[in-house]
Amino acid sequence: MRDLKGSSHTDRLATAAEAKAALLAKLKPKTTVTDPLFAERAAMKAEELRLVREQRAQEKLDAKQAAADKAAAVQAAIVADEEAALADKRGARKERKQLSKEDAKAKRDAKYAARQARR
Repeated sequence: MRDLKGSSHTDRLATAAEAKAALLAKLKPKTTVTDPLFAERAAMKAEELRLVREQRAQEKLDAKQAAADKAAAVQAAIVADEEAALADKRGARKERKQLSKEDAKAKRDAKYAARQARR
């Protein structure tokens, strides 16, 4: 009744040997696969790093230029406002001078008319 499955002692030993061989085959080191682009990969990485650095440097320069342009625009607006205020002052002064000239001429004309009327 022991031999129901048809496995004798030699069959069991053979099966155990096959299992042991399979386990050893699993643990056997595999052959290494060398990367064909190993030497080129460092150069590619260095190039990519250089491109990123250039891009960041350009962005930094663009930001500085934008800040400088903004400051120049603010300064130009201040100068334009000052010039407009100065022009307004000059215009008001010219207007006052013109009025005072007209008043002086009117006084002179009145004196002249008074002198002429006395004669």
